[in-house]
Amino acid sequence: MTKPKILVQLDGDEHASVFDAVVAVDSAIDHLFQYHSVKVEQIRDLVHGAMFTRGPQDLHNTAIFIGGANVAHGESLLLAATKCFFGPMRVSVMLDANGANTTAAAAVLAAARHVDLSRSEALVLAATGPVGQRAVRLLARAGCRVRVASRSGERAAATCEQVQGGVDGASLTPLATSNPDETAAAIEGANIVIAAGAAGIELLSTETRSACASLQVAVDLNAVPPLGIGGVEVMDKAVERNGVVCYGAIGVGGTKMKIHKAAIKKLFSANDLVLDADEIYEIGRELELAS
Repeated sequence: MTKPKILVQLDGDEHASVFDAVVAVDSAIDHLFQYHSVKVEQIRDLVHGAMFTRGPQDLHNTAIFIGGANVAHGESLLLAATKCFFGPMRVSVMLDANGANTTAAAAVLAAARHVDLSRSEALVLAATGPVGQRAVRLLARAGCRVRVASRSGERAAATCEQVQGGVDGASLTPLATSNPDETAAAIEGANIVIAAGAAGIELLSTETRSACASLQVAVDLNAVPPLGIGGVEVMDKAVERNGVVCYGAIGVGGTKMKIHKAAIKKLFSANDLVLDADEIYEIGRELELAS
């Protein structure tokens, strides 16, 4: 008899994410076990509980989802979880803390619909945040030349160093964009801009965006006014504005949700998958090719 599909949701927050729980249920799992306020030192017992209750032939029907608002903490939980596995005793695990992986994947895929990433120059604004870092990484892996922008030039340089450590041949340029003049200089000659900043902060004005003759695609991941890119609407989905194809946060959100659900379903195809940014992006690419 086929064992029911069990997803174990490990969340570092005081309350386990309702959003992640609803997506999990909509992804056709049979049972959802939620744990909140999870600390790294608690991971071993939780993961062992998932590993040792079923035989190796049935472990593909158990999987772990790591969420929470703190992406760095989620990364620590993922590392601790994978260290618990040995031999055939393992279950598949996915990291999408604060939606960083699925959101970045959806943003990069949106740009890839309109330009050849391997021949493009991209500017990522707020590139040192969780979503920005992943967007930089995914763009670099696709062969894109990436301008890594932050209010702090030092933080931008640190992000470049981190990404270059994991992406061979990554072409990255750190930039400080602490004022409009620096932002205008940063976008000059770029084909793609992705704004991954905090809610309610405009990173690129309408005037600066409109003045960039080379710009082909603008993706804004902020849904709270004022939006991150001036003149882009939150519902925009491949809407042309002044010759630029624009995506707003909700316009990207549909792809993000499809990727999220597909990734959860993929967890149950084997018991040895670790789905982080790169793997989740590949799932998104498969969806794009199939559509």
